[in-house]
Amino acid sequence: MNYIKSRKKRTRIAVASLISFSTPLTFADQDQNSHQLETISSTAEHTSYYIKESNNSKITTKLLDTPRTINIISKEEIDERGATSLQDVLRTTPGITLGAGEGGTPMGDRPFIRGYEASTDILIDGMRDYARGSHETFNLEAVEVSKGPGSVYSGRGSTGGTINLITKKPKDKTESEITSEYQTSGKGHTKYRFTTDNNIAINDNIAVRLNAMLDQGETARRDNVEVDRWGIAPSITFGLNTPTRLTLGYNYLEFNDTPDMGVPFSNTMNLWGNTPFEGGKFDTNYGRPGVDFRKYESESFNLNLEHDFNDNLSLKAVVKDLTSMQDYFFTRVSFECTNRGGSAINTDNSACSANGTDLYYNRGDRARYRESHSSVGQLDLTGKFNTGNITHNFVVGADYSKERISNKDTTVTGLPSNEKVDLYNPTYGDYSNFKITYGPKTRAGEIEVFGLYLFDNINLTEKFDVNLGLRFDDYKSTDLIDTVSDNMFNYQLGTVYKIAPNGRIYANYATSMNPSGDNLGQAGGADGVASGNRLSDNIDPEETRSIELGTKWEVLNERLALNAAIFETKKTNARTTDIDGTVSVNGKNRVRGFELSAIGQITPKWDISAGYTYLDSKILDNGYVNGAISPENGNKMKYIAKNSANLWTTYQVLDKLRLGGGISYVDDRFANDANEYILPSHVRFDAFASYQFMPEVGLQLNINNITNERIYDASHVGIFSTVAPGRSFALKGTYRF
Repeated sequence: MNYIKSRKKRTRIAVASLISFSTPLTFADQDQNSHQLETISSTAEHTSYYIKESNNSKITTKLLDTPRTINIISKEEIDERGATSLQDVLRTTPGITLGAGEGGTPMGDRPFIRGYEASTDILIDGMRDYARGSHETFNLEAVEVSKGPGSVYSGRGSTGGTINLITKKPKDKTESEITSEYQTSGKGHTKYRFTTDNNIAINDNIAVRLNAMLDQGETARRDNVEVDRWGIAPSITFGLNTPTRLTLGYNYLEFNDTPDMGVPFSNTMNLWGNTPFEGGKFDTNYGRPGVDFRKYESESFNLNLEHDFNDNLSLKAVVKDLTSMQDYFFTRVSFECTNRGGSAINTDNSACSANGTDLYYNRGDRARYRESHSSVGQLDLTGKFNTGNITHNFVVGADYSKERISNKDTTVTGLPSNEKVDLYNPTYGDYSNFKITYGPKTRAGEIEVFGLYLFDNINLTEKFDVNLGLRFDDYKSTDLIDTVSDNMFNYQLGTVYKIAPNGRIYANYATSMNPSGDNLGQAGGADGVASGNRLSDNIDPEETRSIELGTKWEVLNERLALNAAIFETKKTNARTTDIDGTVSVNGKNRVRGFELSAIGQITPKWDISAGYTYLDSKILDNGYVNGAISPENGNKMKYIAKNSANLWTTYQVLDKLRLGGGISYVDDRFANDANEYILPSHVRFDAFASYQFMPEVGLQLNINNITNERIYDASHVGIFSTVAPGRSFALKGTYRF
């Protein structure tokens, strides 16, 4: 235990000093000739949830005129919900469900968009973050979720869509915000969080911004599950309000958490059905909190150069260098074939089969050390021109990325092998001799991609637009033994009919490709051949296409956006195993559904963000199993909720008082393709209140998961199921100046 605690002490003080001195940097010690800063007092006026334009440089039109579904979760909504991580944001976004890592499949954010995994389709300011890590909200302005195949926008993958994290940038006014938050479960689990956001306009053309965060304590209603995180993100912009702008940024994030794998799941005797174990207390930690740890570091350097040649032509160059490291040990909880006397019940080690009150589970060891280093560059030329009466809004560009993966072998000693524990009365042994020995860092592989793309939004008539996108990728992936190279072409064709000044009807056809090795280092054995982790098969990329029909409206003086869409995403050559045991791309699967959403203001005092998604998934052809046609044909795809819905709404009751809350619903999800195990549905209720004592000082109260619903967030093919935090009460004070 001392081994772990010594790792965490380093961050206890690291950011506290920075945040305590997070007042605006007024440069009081400068001489008399220094520029006098103008401090602007921030008011606490409520900003609409509705963001009308995407931050993606490849989308040149407003969301109203973009022929695909794009959900943007604003900073206002993120802050009101009290969401501190990307997982918090995605838990309440319809059409997205979560998966879990298990060692070979790394820990970190693992979202599924419209039924397809998107863990390597997370972008930061439009640039791919391949690290398969975890993401914080302290430096985010918004989270953009683009749904449907999107290889034309972001390159390989993007089967179900992409998630684009929009970071904070320097602005041309001086203002600061400090928050201090205390959270308690009411059952002894407490956590505190501090953030600071300082923007200094040095003059009309230069501004600096500093964001920082410290988050420490325990997860609500989960015993001995600790959170210990800090981050810092400074940036500076030269040339504000001029044709040429240069922004330099740095971002560092560190986690020293206690991982929590939740509860054991699959059991052949179905003692409590085909859902996760629910017989124990909500708070029970079935792992080994004395030794379980996760250290995650993410560090990036960013350069963004923009130049406006004139009102109709601009050039943008972006460079990002991102390094991440994961070092973790966690206890994988699963059922073991022993009874209280220790004798074997099953000899095949498949699962326990015993009476419900005479059951043991197994604590397995999972350790991993992995580094990822990505170097990414992108060049965009954006413009507007006319050919006769036809207007073109275009983007032509190129990008390059190189992603390198390294590992260290790990050897764990000082722990009992396959520790067997009473499920109804778990105990924790003496782990004082626990130790991890690391081997040298070795290269595990790399991915190199060069892409060219062209987008053109064509206003053919006053009422009819055509949206075209083309992309070519020169792709290469190697695990240092085998190498795969592919040339990939992807495209999209969208049409928009302006049925009214505030209403649109659209249609969209888009494609994506998943080449072998596109998840190199990001998938384990349990993901099978579908993961694309193997390069020795030397097969063609998977291909996916999507058809979407929809309508978008801006109503109530353009304050409220109403959207509806029906769609089908179909993977026509999914990776499967042939009758002779070789891997091919002869499989098929598809997801059909529809989505409804409303976001914005019903009245100037009443805000709403709501959505509903229906997904009907099906495995059409899953190849062969042991030489026979797969019995999984016709089954539902794993981790997909047929129905999911969300409502978040707030109302300005008094000049200083705002009240609101939300409801989130996620339907049952199968945890494996055999459809044997089910993650049960859940409904979560949240409440919100804020009081603005004065323009500079406010107080916010959040009660999350009011009913203390036991929410099974995710599973790893039914071996175990993670558990979301229980009921919590969070009080946050905000000081703006």
